[in-house]
Amino acid sequence: MRILVTGGAGFIGSNLCERLLASGHEVLCMDNFYTGSKNNIREYLNNPSFEVIRRDISEPFVIEADFIINLACPASVPHYQKDPLKTMKDNVFGIFNVLENARRLKIPVLHTSTSEVYGSPAVHPQPETYNGNVNPVSIRSCYDEGKRAAETILSDYNRQYGVDIKVIRVFNTYGPRMLENDGRAVSNFIVQSLKGEDLTVYGDGKQTRSFCYISDLIDGIILFMEDKSGFTGPVNMGNNYEFTIVDFAKLVLSITGSKSKLKFVELPKDDPIQRDPDLTLAKKMLGYNPKVGVEEGLKKTIEYFKKTIKY
Repeated sequence: MRILVTGGAGFIGSNLCERLLASGHEVLCMDNFYTGSKNNIREYLNNPSFEVIRRDISEPFVIEADFIINLACPASVPHYQKDPLKTMKDNVFGIFNVLENARRLKIPVLHTSTSEVYGSPAVHPQPETYNGNVNPVSIRSCYDEGKRAAETILSDYNRQYGVDIKVIRVFNTYGPRMLENDGRAVSNFIVQSLKGEDLTVYGDGKQTRSFCYISDLIDGIILFMEDKSGFTGPVNMGNNYEFTIVDFAKLVLSITGSKSKLKFVELPKDDPIQRDPDLTLAKKMLGYNPKVGVEEGLKKTIEYFKKTIKY
């Protein structure tokens, strides 16, 4: 297939492009390089099955493809809060542009939504039937509400125009090609520990997260892409092994052998206290089952950062 991957030069996008190429697909990588990096896709530039299209998803486009996988939106807190109106445009205008292109070509769209649609959840773990607890006017809302709006638009294109949609809600994902300055717990802790800096823990560190290694998420995306059952989602994807942030920070210190200490700072407003996916639906409908343990995934990610950061 000829597959358009929007946001294809980003962390998840570039890993997905790699898998699709290895599976024999032709890949069109569309990115504006706001958070994506040419270094992530450099090794594929000479591959005749790979093409880079520098374009912003918030602007209309016409690109011939057989399938679209939409990943285009800044996903880390400092990046999506840097220009919140642009983040909202990427989510709302972007999905309109993706869906109009798909409607014209009569092709499917797989959209990556986020666990952030659940907000600060009152239900734990979070099943897809939970409608969430989101503050529509917080500094996080450009991303949270933008992703929620995108799911609405996808659903209405499916109902009104019959566009074939597939929606994944991605939970915390980590691995090689993460940005060192993306502000996420995994990259923050690894980079700080390698540099001998104190590890920044927000609040009391008792809030929980689950962490999914990148290859497990890519497995799930491929399973859903290839599914012919008519299942549209939304469906959670991640790893449901839950850590407190303090315990996770200590695990990173143990693996790196760092002498760094924990530094506790104020918890950001509207930061979720618990976040863990209910994977029942993904397992039932797609046979999804994450395989990479957190220690194994962390070791691979730490080796990546050892090679890419200065310390």
